[in-house]
Amino acid sequence: MNQDQLTSINVMLGSLAIIGLYSVLWKENVVYRTVEHIFLGLAAGYSVVALWKETLYVQWWIPMTGKLTEEGKFDTPGYWPFMLLFPIGLMAYTVFNKEKSWMSRIPIGIILGLWSGQQIQIYWNKFGPMIEASMVPLIPTATDSFFAVPTTQLIEGKIVQKPEAAQLLANLYPTEAINNLIFLVTLLSALAYFLFSVDIKGKAMLGFNKLGRWMLMIGFGAIFGSTVMARFALVIDRLAYIWQDWLRLGV
Repeated sequence: MNQDQLTSINVMLGSLAIIGLYSVLWKENVVYRTVEHIFLGLAAGYSVVALWKETLYVQWWIPMTGKLTEEGKFDTPGYWPFMLLFPIGLMAYTVFNKEKSWMSRIPIGIILGLWSGQQIQIYWNKFGPMIEASMVPLIPTATDSFFAVPTTQLIEGKIVQKPEAAQLLANLYPTEAINNLIFLVTLLSALAYFLFSVDIKGKAMLGFNKLGRWMLMIGFGAIFGSTVMARFALVIDRLAYIWQDWLRLGV
């Protein structure tokens, strides 16, 4: 059996697996269940190998045992105290033993403690730039043009940056100020919708709160639409795989 025949068998099995998975759209059936269990089994086996090669071997085994050069000498000495992590990790599997299941709480507690400490830094690294980006100017600094002036120009068929590009970028044009105002109103109205500790009264506050609800619904709708488009892209890719790679139609 040559390489082309193996490739054809591989494509055929992949296409049949795709059809089997999408058969659930018709109804629950044995074919879907079979392909689902095969997929879960392959994913479980792949995750074990990926866990060792991409995480444990790189971040634990090599730092613990050291790195050897081509001559067989240690390029980086090992740090054997990392061996203490091995029995701690094995304690997690005691959850399957009723008498010793309490030991599984030790590695879980260590992981949760480290995770909780890291979340403070991760939280600020994620949301700090968002908070900083929300502080936008609203008053235009340039009135010579209503729209933003391009910072590049075409010279002899090449796009070249203008000498005054830095000054042009520093200016705030009326269109940019309007965009910043819309952004700020959207941000504040969305945040005002979650003010549950204050009794919102008055037509202005109620209207601002309702505006925030509409802004949230528009945002959720856009997110849902992009998610649907991404799912359709996956379906189209799999259908193209069946149509072109397996059936050889339209090639």
